[in-house]
Amino acid sequence: MSRFSRGSGILLHPTSIPSEYGIGDLGENLIKFLELLKDNAQKYWQILPIGPTGYGDSPYQSLSSFAGNPLLISIDDLIAQNLISSSNLNEKFNTRYINFAKVKKFKFKILKEASRNFDYSNPNFQAFKKTNNDWLSGYSTYMALKEAHSELPWYLWDSKYRDPVSSSVSKFQNEFSFKIDFHDFTQYIFYEQWSKIKMYTKNHGISIIGDLPIFVAHDSADVWLNQSLYFLNSDRTLKYQAGVPPDYFSSTGQLWGNPLYNWEFEYVKIYDFWLSRIKNSLNLVDILRLDHFRGFDAYWCVPGKDQNAINGTWKKGPGRDFFHHINDKLGDLPFIAEDLGFITESVKELRDDFQFPGMKILHYAFSDTQDSKNEFLPHNYSPNCVVYIGTHDNDTTIGWWGNQSEEIKNHVFNYSNSTQNDIISIFLELASSSKAAISIFTLQDIMRLDTTHRMNLPGTSEGNWQWRFKFEDLNLDYMAQLKQLTIENKRS
Repeated sequence: MSRFSRGSGILLHPTSIPSEYGIGDLGENLIKFLELLKDNAQKYWQILPIGPTGYGDSPYQSLSSFAGNPLLISIDDLIAQNLISSSNLNEKFNTRYINFAKVKKFKFKILKEASRNFDYSNPNFQAFKKTNNDWLSGYSTYMALKEAHSELPWYLWDSKYRDPVSSSVSKFQNEFSFKIDFHDFTQYIFYEQWSKIKMYTKNHGISIIGDLPIFVAHDSADVWLNQSLYFLNSDRTLKYQAGVPPDYFSSTGQLWGNPLYNWEFEYVKIYDFWLSRIKNSLNLVDILRLDHFRGFDAYWCVPGKDQNAINGTWKKGPGRDFFHHINDKLGDLPFIAEDLGFITESVKELRDDFQFPGMKILHYAFSDTQDSKNEFLPHNYSPNCVVYIGTHDNDTTIGWWGNQSEEIKNHVFNYSNSTQNDIISIFLELASSSKAAISIFTLQDIMRLDTTHRMNLPGTSEGNWQWRFKFEDLNLDYMAQLKQLTIENKRS
């Protein structure tokens, strides 16, 4: 039995939506994509974190756990509201990949023009500020100070501004309130536009699967405003940092650079912070994927000064107490556990105790041709899981398939007993016909795209998150195939 209804869906981040302004946005083309889901019997739309991005333009290194990414604001909607003129929009952009530096410069110029034409006495805007004051005021102050410091991380600012409750910060807020107002404005517009998207999905039976990273970025409003919650040195650098240990894929492990929570001494405040994060996130999405779920059981703790993850140690996470507390306050919650990587029995027990669906990846199912008990093989699934061919962190399936040995390819053919020659069709059938409650497919796989269209390569900080598609490149026969499989396997 699963806590989610049986269905199928597409993984596509909004930044990948077609747009003439260099990056996908919350405008009409996103509605067009959602119509495509509806018309092809898809019940789920999965996205990555939608906060403002920081280091490496990564959605997982957000400047805030609560704010929306201003780059996703629809320019056409601003034109429709008479906040900007279309005559100023002459910039040309690559339609295949995002040039984040160029997009940021262009879009913030447009947003600042829109803010100058906005009526700040608007009662809806004032109500938004009041409702979200617990995070909005601090976030907007942080963003204004960051801009005043040439976008440097907060721990490299003039020392008098590193404490958010200092008299210097209060003075800045009074003297530069117009700079803070601008960031209030961008959040109001983002939330207004997102609410229309959310209403559309609700009215058409599509559930949004969001993504909630366990760790927050060092350079974020979250850490600047709540420094006591994390292991920081007196100069605000990292005392310890997050990562994963050495494994088959990396002899030095992965160093993520996120601050670690001081669970032992600040758990009450951390729990409150998480309650706020979850409540805010569930106003935006319907289901939350908990990224790096294993960190709630135990996490890899690396000294802050280290340049690789070799010398880390496992530290105990908050475990059951955390989820009991969340459930007591918010009720039974719609979580999916990202339970990939080095997973111990205690992680599985934590997941299963709260009946969180785990994740199954077909790319991982065929590495051992003799192991029929491989948990990623479809015959081993329970209904309470979510199956993917691959995720945003994997190569596209066409790229992955090209790197497999003949032995593994034969294993796939023999296991699937399929008459198809197309690996995508084989995997679509395996996933759709499985017991898994939810099957999710990247749009790149539906479109049969190769490695050059990959979204992210873990362990690298450049060249990721840039992929975009064009509607004219989407073969509707492939969507029809997905629709047929969805209906045949009772996922519609």
